[in-house]
Amino acid sequence: MNHTLLNAVRRYLEAYADPAGLAQTPIPGLTTIRSTSPSGLVYAISRPLVCLVLQGSKQVAMGTQTFSFDAGDSLLITADVPTVSQVTRASADAPYLSLVLDLDLAVIADLMVEMRALPVADGAHVRSEPTDAEVADAAVRLMRLLDRPASVPVLHAQLVRELHYWLLAGRHGAAIRRLGGPDGHAQRVARAVAVLRTEFASPLPVDRLAATAGMSPSSFHHHFRAVTSLSPLQFQKQLRLIEARRLMMAEGASASSAAFAVGYESVSQFTREYGRMFGLPPAKDTEAVRSWAEAGE
Repeated sequence: MNHTLLNAVRRYLEAYADPAGLAQTPIPGLTTIRSTSPSGLVYAISRPLVCLVLQGSKQVAMGTQTFSFDAGDSLLITADVPTVSQVTRASADAPYLSLVLDLDLAVIADLMVEMRALPVADGAHVRSEPTDAEVADAAVRLMRLLDRPASVPVLHAQLVRELHYWLLAGRHGAAIRRLGGPDGHAQRVARAVAVLRTEFASPLPVDRLAATAGMSPSSFHHHFRAVTSLSPLQFQKQLRLIEARRLMMAEGASASSAAFAVGYESVSQFTREYGRMFGLPPAKDTEAVRSWAEAGE
């Protein structure tokens, strides 16, 4: 455990965390997270990222696989994949603390050329390993940069690049290399995913997504599912349902207004699909989450 990094993240969260326990930093893609109690289930389609756990414990499930990680571990996600996560150990005295960095595919590709590293064809999209000391040291220097705001625009890019280098050179390197193939399938699919994330509430013909990825529709379907574990339609549907749940939980939206906001034309269809994904219809799910939250206070 790198106590210097732990203390730096703790101080930053104490100063800047929002009510949900998140503190986005001025460094693009770098986020700090705090939870003072075990959490409910959090559904997401995660971007490629690395999460350094500094205190507490968390579980992340993808499909039938469940990964548990504790302080000193790092969780790697190498594709836009659906995950269900839960903080499993946290308290007011010892909150769950973590540092999350979105992986930059362009930086990875560039580093792989300089390192003469070859892409990896397959492997798990989610994995957990002990955090390499070099990764933690680079993260410490990134956090220290935040104490001097004027230095962030000048120096953050090279430190982010260094952190990517140590990730590639360390335990997670083989898994990360799949992201850096020059114009490989992962990068092509990522271009279509970016459109889906931005325009998920609108109809998106598969032909348009395939063209964005530079593939034929049949090839696009195959590679999209291989990278994300979902079809493009399933991916869009999950994005809609996750955003609708956020609107209801965080902003108090009704089920019907949330459904229309994310692109559904039928509330009954929304209710059916919501229940399949989250296990309860919208009203009961909202009530259950609020009751859980009140019990934890």
